[in-house]
Amino acid sequence: MSEHEHEHDEHDEHGGHDDPAHGPEPLVGVDATDLHAAVAALAAALHGYVDAAVGVRAEFGSREADEDPRILVLESEIGGLNAQLYDLLHERLGLHADLTGMSWGDDEHGDADAPRSDAEIDTFHLGFVVGPPHGTSDLSLESVLDVVEQGGADLAQRLVDAGFEVGEWGASRGAAVAFEEDDDDTDEDDDDVTGTA
Repeated sequence: MSEHEHEHDEHDEHGGHDDPAHGPEPLVGVDATDLHAAVAALAAALHGYVDAAVGVRAEFGSREADEDPRILVLESEIGGLNAQLYDLLHERLGLHADLTGMSWGDDEHGDADAPRSDAEIDTFHLGFVVGPPHGTSDLSLESVLDVVEQGGADLAQRLVDAGFEVGEWGASRGAAVAFEEDDDDTDEDDDDVTGTA
């Protein structure tokens, strides 16, 4: 069972999996009117998103358009409508519908294993300001990097499990990790641990 399924099962407000919708027998006589209405509302929201996206893109560059409040509000609305459709399908038919996944055929988008272009990737940083332990302790600031490195490995794996491509990751002390062409600018005195996922 996926995490998505588990979360919805825990919050099922319609009698759990004992009702006929979740039973082993075929289900007949289902009125699909509200299911079609949910799909129509979602389709209308998607059309509205396209119209808004075209308008916002005419005003701003792609990065600014991505962060425009009008776009973010519509994306949130569409996410809510997707959740409503999922819940209806789950309630009425017992289905755990995966309707928000994305896939591309190799014929249309080239080699899936080919390196990503610079326009398709970005770097993210997470920083901590850490002081020495209070009182008597065998730990020192030298040990913090080991903890951060382990956390980085766990986080990189979580991103991979979520479907992202993590080409490399790093943990450092004193400055953000520099990747590829930025390596020459890294302070040689900074501790740096890098890895690949």
